[in-house]
Amino acid sequence: MAYDSPRTPLMVGNWKLNLDHLQAIDLVQKLAWTLKDAEHDYDLTEVVVAPTFTSLRSVQTLVDGDKLPIKYASQDVSSHASGAYTGEVSAEQLAKLGVSFAIIGHSERREYHNETDELVNAKILAALGQGITPILCVGEPLEVRQASEHVAYTLAQLDGALAGLSPEQVGGIVVAYEPVWAIGTGEVATPDDAQEMAQAIRARVAETVDADVAAGLRILYGGSVKADNVKEIMAGADVDGALVGGASLKVDQFAPIAGFRAL
Repeated sequence: MAYDSPRTPLMVGNWKLNLDHLQAIDLVQKLAWTLKDAEHDYDLTEVVVAPTFTSLRSVQTLVDGDKLPIKYASQDVSSHASGAYTGEVSAEQLAKLGVSFAIIGHSERREYHNETDELVNAKILAALGQGITPILCVGEPLEVRQASEHVAYTLAQLDGALAGLSPEQVGGIVVAYEPVWAIGTGEVATPDDAQEMAQAIRARVAETVDADVAAGLRILYGGSVKADNVKEIMAGADVDGALVGGASLKVDQFAPIAGFRAL
């Protein structure tokens, strides 16, 4: 099935805690060369990488110096603007590094760092305030899926993260649905699962925010996305891209994901 949507697909590579700054430069160079050889049209599919904080400046220098059309994201952002918050990195600091997107509320942050919907909401506001597009992550653990409560659970996360935001602000956000049980496990939600949740997220935004905002909202799927399953995932009418983990560390996997239209 061919991809057919008015929304521009977005493929985001979340490197997590991998690669030093030299390896980051090497990977971005190879990715850019591979996509150039494949005549990738960045206007048809946006490509984003999310290195560690320590590699952002190196990636910025490469992207700016070589005028690469690849964009880059941070894997997190502080809810604070400045002050005595040891270990935090502010949205303003990230914006000065040319960061276009910030991953916020990833399940690993929620689980290992006890991030709440309220904190996720504050981080979204901080990013938006500096012109950075939040990639809001929502999704359910296995026991919730097994209890068939995945829709209600995920929409509650969505509601909490978007609380108090204006329609204009919500329009500046990307949402990534990531079933926790499928992250890094090799398990993958079926294309129907991904579409079910993307459709539910879009309907909730139409109901609680604005129908036009919902129609333009880009919704990604995250969870063991690979070159051999991305085309089926992208066939969902409400799925607009992918938040890719392990496969984004391998150019021979991530480049075909970015070029899914040709698969």
